[in-house]
Amino acid sequence: MLMPKRTKYRRPHRVSFEGKAKGKNVIVNGNYALVAKEGAFITNKQIEACRIAMNRYMKRTGKVWINIFPHLSLTKKPLEVRMGSGKGSPEEWVAVVKTGKVLFEVKDTSNSEKVEMEALRLASHKLPIKTKIVKKGVQV
Repeated sequence: MLMPKRTKYRRPHRVSFEGKAKGKNVIVNGNYALVAKEGAFITNKQIEACRIAMNRYMKRTGKVWINIFPHLSLTKKPLEVRMGSGKGSPEEWVAVVKTGKVLFEVKDTSNSEKVEMEALRLASHKLPIKTKIVKKGVQV
């Protein structure tokens, strides 16, 4: 699973995922990309599930770039605990994704557009947000 090696603060404040992405909104490496149409927190398990789905479908004929990383830890208190006594312990790591951010990029060595599109479609089903598949050179 993806997680940072170390962080400055163990239990940071929540970051808003509202608004448009400032960076990583251009396709750099691949031919096709998966772009977020709405904002959300995406967990490290969801990112890993997308990566596995794309790599299994492409069968080593292409390359996958992951443009998001789960830097933020989300905390949760145990069940049936009374109010107070501090913040809960870190439960999962999430990536903050805003509208228009390029999540994954794909490039197939056999130059098959169908393979690239299908791999991204499979990955989009693993995510909790609406996404769109964009070709390189087209405005995101």
